[in-house]
Amino acid sequence: MKTKVIPLLIIPIFIGSCIRPSKQSIHEPIVVEPVAVTVENVVARQSFISSLSPNYIAIVQPRVAGYLSAKMFENGMPVKRGQTIFKIDNRRQRADMLAAKAALESARAQAVEAANNYNRAVPLAAIDAISQAQLDQYTAQYRAAQATVQSAEQNLRNAELEVEYTTINASINGVISTSEAYVGDYVGPGTKFATLTKIENIDTLCADVAIPVSQYLALSGRKSFSYNNRDLLSDIELYLADGTKYPFGGSYSFTKSAVASTEGTIVLVVTFPNPDYLLKSGQFARVKTNIGSVHPQLSVPASAVNEIQGVNSVWVVDKDSTVHYRQIAVGELTADNRRVVLTGLQAGEKVARNGGAKLSNGQRVKLL
Repeated sequence: MKTKVIPLLIIPIFIGSCIRPSKQSIHEPIVVEPVAVTVENVVARQSFISSLSPNYIAIVQPRVAGYLSAKMFENGMPVKRGQTIFKIDNRRQRADMLAAKAALESARAQAVEAANNYNRAVPLAAIDAISQAQLDQYTAQYRAAQATVQSAEQNLRNAELEVEYTTINASINGVISTSEAYVGDYVGPGTKFATLTKIENIDTLCADVAIPVSQYLALSGRKSFSYNNRDLLSDIELYLADGTKYPFGGSYSFTKSAVASTEGTIVLVVTFPNPDYLLKSGQFARVKTNIGSVHPQLSVPASAVNEIQGVNSVWVVDKDSTVHYRQIAVGELTADNRRVVLTGLQAGEKVARNGGAKLSNGQRVKLL
C-alpha cells in the first residue's frame, strides 16, 4: 500500500495592521517645555476694583425741636455751603426771644436803680450818715443787679441763637441726600427726625486699594505694617466701568488702621479730584497703580501660570523630569507678557510652559 504524501502549503498570514499598540505607546510621557524663573527689573503694577466714596460727609441734624415748615431742595441736587435747606417753624423761639429782650430791659432798669442807690450811699457812709450794714446792703443789691443784667444778656443771646437755629443751612459744598422728613413733621433732638439728611462732598472721591498682606510686605520691603505708605504707590489711574480712562490722576491719602481680617488685606485709600462731578459716590471703577519702586522681581511666562477660582499655580519641573504642583502669588503682567511672581518660586527653578491641564503631581514628563 502506497502512502501519498500531501505537501502542506504554509501560507504566512500578515496581520500587522491588526496589531494593537502597546501600553507603552498609550502612556507616552507628555511633552512639556521647561522655562526658567528669571529675575527682571520691573515695577509691580496692579489693578483693583473699588467703589468710590465721598471725601467726607456732613450729617444734617437740627439743633432745636419744632415743626418743619420748609424743605428747600430736591433730593440728590448739589448745594453750596451756607445755602438754606430746611426751615423750622420759629414762632415759639421768637416769642422766647421777645421775652428775653423784655427781661433784659427790666434787669437793666433795676441795675440803674441799684447803681443810683449805691452811688448815694457811698458818700453818706463816709460821714456816718448811714451804717456800714446799710452800705453793704446797697453794695450787694448793686452787684446782684449787675449779675442779673449779665444773665439776661446771655439768655437773650441764647434765644437769638434758637431763632437762628430754626434756619438750617448746608455746612459744606456737596450733593444732598434724600430726607424722610416732610413739611409738618416734628423734628429735632430726641425726635424721630433727629437726623434730617446728609451732604456728601464729592469735590474729591476716595477709592480703596486692598493689597494682600503677603504682597504688601514683599513689595514694600517692610517686615511689618506702616501707616505712612505715601511712597508705596505711584502713577495712580482710574478707569470707568466702560473702560474709559478718567482724565485726572489720583494721589495717596491714608492707610486704614485695621487689616481686613476676612480678606487678609491692608487697605490704602487714594483720592481723585472731581471738579466736574463726573464721578458719583457709590460708582464702581478700576484703580491701576504702581506698587513699590523699580527693583528685581521674579517672573515667568504668563502661559506657565494656571489660574483657577482665583488661585494661581505652576507646575515645577524637577531635575528628574517630574512635575510638581505649586501655588504662587502673582503680580502685574509685564510688557513682554511675563507674569511677576511675588511668592512661591525661586530664581533658577523651571516651570512647565504648557500642558497644565493634563499634568498630575509627581508625573514624569518628556522635556523639549
